[in-house]
Amino acid sequence: MSAETPAVPGHDEHYLRVAKRKFRAWRGTRPFWAGLFVILGGLPIAYFPYANLQIGHLTLAMATTAGAGSLIIGVLLVVLGVSLWFQKHVRTFAGVAAILLALVSIPVSNLGGFLIGFLFALVGGAMAVAWVPGEAPEVQPVPEVGTGESDAPQGAVPTLSKDAHDFGEPNDLSGTSPANGANGRHSAG
Repeated sequence: MSAETPAVPGHDEHYLRVAKRKFRAWRGTRPFWAGLFVILGGLPIAYFPYANLQIGHLTLAMATTAGAGSLIIGVLLVVLGVSLWFQKHVRTFAGVAAILLALVSIPVSNLGGFLIGFLFALVGGAMAVAWVPGEAPEVQPVPEVGTGESDAPQGAVPTLSKDAHDFGEPNDLSGTSPANGANGRHSAG
């Protein structure tokens, strides 16, 4: 390949760069961050009731009587987060369900995964409800050049010439000229 040969996008690029560009395009068409937050909210809610903390020879079990409820809430949040990624049309349902599951997790599973899972699920659900798919940009017609009487494009405001001062028309429309008495300063009254 010589220096004069142009690179073909997608063909001559490194495969990681192509994969990164495709992932960004995929991510931009769906509520990706909302799904990620909901998934990150479900993991601590499902994990903490079954976790054991080892301090030396002392084992601290954080299990609750509602461990099965915590597991169900956590798994449902993870499923809702994945469905936000791959089924973007269920975003409102998944967002409201994630918010409700986050609220239910407070009394059921160690204050919603010690408030970590609760906050992630709550923010992710709110982001899912608020997400709206973007609209494709409209193609603007190219204006024809030189179709009117003058070469100025339509809608352009003509500027006043030096001769405009001779007829008493002000050239400065900002209201800060010395002729207006403002002297370039804002008057606060």
